[in-house]
Amino acid sequence: MRIHFIAIGGSAMHNLAIALHLKGDQVTGSDDEIFDPAKSRLEKYGLLPKKIGWQPELITREIDAIILGMHARIDNPELAKADELGLKIYSYPEFLYEHSKEKLRIVVGGSHGKTTITAMIIHVLQHCNIACDYMVGAQLAGFEVMVKMSQEASIMVIEGDEYLTSPIDRRPKFHLYRPNVGIISGIAWDHVNVFPTFDIYVEQFKIFAEMIPADGKYIYYGGDPVLKAMSDRITHTRKVEYSHHPYEIVDGDTYLLTPQGKKKIKIFGKHNLTNLNAALHTCRAVGVSDEQFYDAIATFKGASNRLELLAKNEKNVFYKDFAHSPSKVKATIGAVREQYPEHQLIACLELHTFSSLSESFLKEYRDSMNEADEAIVYFNPEAIKHKKLPLIDAKMILDGFNREDLSVFNDREALINHLFAVKKEKNIYLMMSSGNFNGINLPEFSKKIVTLPLKQ
Repeated sequence: MRIHFIAIGGSAMHNLAIALHLKGDQVTGSDDEIFDPAKSRLEKYGLLPKKIGWQPELITREIDAIILGMHARIDNPELAKADELGLKIYSYPEFLYEHSKEKLRIVVGGSHGKTTITAMIIHVLQHCNIACDYMVGAQLAGFEVMVKMSQEASIMVIEGDEYLTSPIDRRPKFHLYRPNVGIISGIAWDHVNVFPTFDIYVEQFKIFAEMIPADGKYIYYGGDPVLKAMSDRITHTRKVEYSHHPYEIVDGDTYLLTPQGKKKIKIFGKHNLTNLNAALHTCRAVGVSDEQFYDAIATFKGASNRLELLAKNEKNVFYKDFAHSPSKVKATIGAVREQYPEHQLIACLELHTFSSLSESFLKEYRDSMNEADEAIVYFNPEAIKHKKLPLIDAKMILDGFNREDLSVFNDREALINHLFAVKKEKNIYLMMSSGNFNGINLPEFSKKIVTLPLKQ
C-alpha cells in the first residue's frame, strides 16, 4: 500500500509509520514540526520529510490511504486535498482497528498505569513465544518500535488512550478499538480541555467497558471507588476485580509472594504491583499459566521514563518518571518513599500538560507531594503561552498543592542551581514530567548531581 501520514512527527504516528515501512508498505509523511526522538528515528528509515511544512502537492490519487494525526488542524491543506480527491482517510486508532478486527484485541485503558500494564503483557507474551501485534505508548527495552503489525499474530495488545482521535473525529481513541479483553486501571480526571467535568470524563470509561462483548472479559482495579461504583453497573460481560499483588521488600529488593514461593522482580512500588496484577489476570485470559507469568515478569525492567534509574552511587540515586497527573505523582512519590525509607527524597515535578497548567485544575494536586522530604514544582511560562492559557503564579501553585514549604521555580537555571545546592548525603532525586524541564539533559545532569562532593 501507499500510505501518507499527515503529522508524521507524533509519538504514536512516527512509530506506526516505521512499523508499516518495515512491513513493506510505501510510506510518506509531512509535518510542520518534528523533534527528536521522532526526527532521528524517521531519518534512520528514510522517512523524514525532505522539508518541514504541509505539502498538498504530495497528495495524489496514487495514495491508498491517509493517516491523520491529532497534531494536524481541521483546516490542514493536505487534509483538504485528500478530501477533495476522495481518498480514504484514517485516524491511527481507526487504522489499528482495521488491521486487528479479526484478531483478539486486548485494550488497556485508565488514567494511569496503562503504558506499564501494556508493556508487561507484551513482555510476558513474547517470553512465552505467543505471537502478538501491539501498540504501546513508550519505548520498551529490546523493541525497535512501539507498534507491531503482522498477518500471523492472532492477538493485538493496545494501549487505550482516552484522548481525542483526530481533528475530524472527537471520540476518545480507546472507543475505536472495540476490546475483547478490556482493562481499566483507575480513573483520575485529566484532559480538562476536552472533558470539562469529571462526570463527562468518567462517562468515557463507562462507554469503553460497555463495548466489551458478552464472551469477553472486563478487568478493573477495585481499589478506585469511582471505578468500582461504575464497574458494579457493568453486568453484560465477565468481570475480574483486582488489587495489588502481595509483595515484600527485603534489603531494597522487591519480591512477589506467590504460591510457588518468593519471586524477585526488577520493578518496585505498590502502584507497579497493582499494574502487575492487572497484567497477570489479562495473561491468564489468553492461556498463560501463573508459573509462566512469574518466570517472565521477573525479567521485566519497566517501560521507558517510568521510574527509570538514571544514576546511582553508594549514597545517592536519581530517577526520572513520566508522572504528571495528580494520581501518578502521588503514586510515584509513594513508591520511591517505600523503597528507600532511609534516604532524603527530593521530588521535582514539572507542570507541563494543559490540565496541570490550568489554575482551576491545580487543586487536584492537593497533598500529592506530601511524602517527599523536599517538594519542588517547576513550570515554563513559555509553555503556558504556547497553550494560550492564563498565566499562573507561585501562590496559585502553593495553594493548589497545600504545602507551605513547596519550592516553586519558573526559571530553568534557578531550578538547576537549587537542586545542586540541596546536595546532602543519601539523597533520592525524583524528576517527574511529561516534558523535559525546558531542555535539561537529565541523563547528563543525573550523573553530575549524584557524584558531587557532599555539602558540608
